[in-house]
This record gives sequence, C-alpha cells and structure tokens, in this order.
Amino acid sequence: MSGGSESDDSVTANGRVYIPEEYWREFQKAIWDTSNKYEFDAKWNIVITKAGLTDHPWLSSMFDLRESWVPAYARHFFAARMSSSQRAEYSHGFFKQYISRRNSLMDFVIRFERALSHQRQKELVVDHINAFEAAQCILPMPMNKQMATLYTRTMFQKFEQELIQSTICFLELKTENASKVVFNVSERKNWETRVAEAVYVKDSDHASCSCKRFEFVGIIYKHILALFRRDQIEYMPDKYILKRWKKTAKFGLVSDANGNEIKDSADPGLLIKRSTMSRLASDVVEDALMCEEGCELLSETLKSLQVKLKLLKDGPSNNEVGGSSSQTQYMKDPKRVRCNGGSK
Repeated sequence: MSGGSESDDSVTANGRVYIPEEYWREFQKAIWDTSNKYEFDAKWNIVITKAGLTDHPWLSSMFDLRESWVPAYARHFFAARMSSSQRAEYSHGFFKQYISRRNSLMDFVIRFERALSHQRQKELVVDHINAFEAAQCILPMPMNKQMATLYTRTMFQKFEQELIQSTICFLELKTENASKVVFNVSERKNWETRVAEAVYVKDSDHASCSCKRFEFVGIIYKHILALFRRDQIEYMPDKYILKRWKKTAKFGLVSDANGNEIKDSADPGLLIKRSTMSRLASDVVEDALMCEEGCELLSETLKSLQVKLKLLKDGPSNNEVGGSSSQTQYMKDPKRVRCNGGSK
C-alpha cells in the first residue's frame, strides 16, 4: 500500500494498491487504534468501501489472515506491550552505540562486554532508586499509594497515568444477571467517543474488559480502574498485580526446566560496589575538569593510587621478613600405619 495517488483507479496492473492520504490514515487507525476485533472488522470494512477496494484480491487475502497480524486479534496473549520485532529492534539500537561494522573480532568482543557492563550498571542504578527512593504520587488515593510501594518506578508511572485517565471514563450499565454485570465504558479521545465493554463475573470475583489490555500489557487498564472506582474498591486485589512489575521481582530462586537453580553469572555485591565507585569517580572527574589545577591534582592522585592498589593486589613479597608465602599449602591426612602386634 502507498498513499497520495490522484488516480481514480486504485489498483494497477502489477497488483500494487494506491490509497489516497485520508484513506491511508484510516487504514492505520483501523489496524493500530482498535481495541477489539469487532471494532477492527467494522473500521476495515468502512475504509475498504470508501476507497473502492472491496474486490481487491490481496487486501481480501490479508483480511482473511487478520488473526495472524492484527493487534486487536492478539490482545489475549501477554506481550508486555511489545510487537514481535520490537525486542530485536531495541537490541540492535542498543548495541549500535558500541559496535560498528569496522570493528575487528577482538574489538567486537571487548565492545560487547563493555555494552553489557554499562547495561548492568544502569540496571543497578534503577534498582537502587526503586529500593530507596519513594515515588511521588500525583493522586492522593489509597490504591495509588499502594502501587507506588509495590511497582517499580517505571511501571508505577504507567499505572498512575491509567488511574488518572480512568477519572474521565463514564460507566453505563448494559446488562446484569445472576452471574455477571456488563458495563459500557465511554471516553473521549481525539474528539472521538470510544466505548469499551467491562464485565464483572460475580462467582469468580473477576473483572475484564473487551480491550484486553491487562492480558496484553500486564497492568490494569483505565476501564477496569473506572469500574473499581464505581464499586469503591480502594486497594488493588493481588490477582491483578504481576510479580514481574514489582520491586521484589528479582527476589527468590529461578529454576530451569529440570528444577535446578539458575544463578546470575555476575556477583551482585561486586556489581553494586562497581556502580557506587563508578558514580563517585564520575563526580570527581566532573569536579576536576572545572580547572587545570584540578586536572593535575586528580591525575597525580590517580597515579599514586594506582601504584598502591597494585601493591595491595600483589600482596607482600616472599622475601620480606615475616611475610607469608603466596602459595597455599594444603594439609593432607597422614598415611595409615599398622600397629605392632595388631591382628590383621
């Protein structure tokens, strides 16, 4: 597909599809801005009819395969808000900061290890912030304060935005019976009123929404939060809080398929020390760069410190009086000897 064609004939001999700009935008909205499959089907049929492409074979075949590529049809699968290619694209973008095609194999290995080290250091800084710095709550609500203590800083900010947006959602009772209650949840977005369907099942005490954002992203969406506010639920039930978004997600043991514990290759204590000293060293360098005397002082101090650290690493010499040998001596059990006159 491509946009901007002035021709009335939207289909060329080679099968390419030309769609005017206004229809192209509607195609994008139908694909990316629909919250459920019924909404996608309706918007797709509308824009196809407007563009005069109802009989186009390629578009018809793509519509038949919509369950394989349309986001609205995959919302019931957990994906942490990522598409299939986003993870690879993020990895490529991250390593491009350190690696180029001109690197030799040795340069590649060194730069790759440096990139991972920097990534671990950033993660330690974020873990420190999550552990020791309290998040600021915009809304003074019990549920917001609860999630500020449980979620990491990044996930709490996303949750709080959903909580804020839930205040402009309006609920209208649609149907109710002995087993469930169904509400229409309406909101204004980009001068357009959008309606979702929130369902509360009484027997299982479970709330869900037609947009499937909780199943797809992993945090409660504004439609369910509006339902909680209506029912005066002040605290988030535990079953809606995924462990992967909590500050304590790294606590506990991780096992493989055989039940064996998987240990991190890096020593956490060593990484924390490295992160702390790296931040201190960075601050010292920034202060030294303010004047030439500071640079000279820092340079001389680092050279002297480097010599002392080398001596500390090597340990005392074997020739020093009172010095201990650097080689470790292992004591073995004595050889067993038969006593005189003893029986066999």
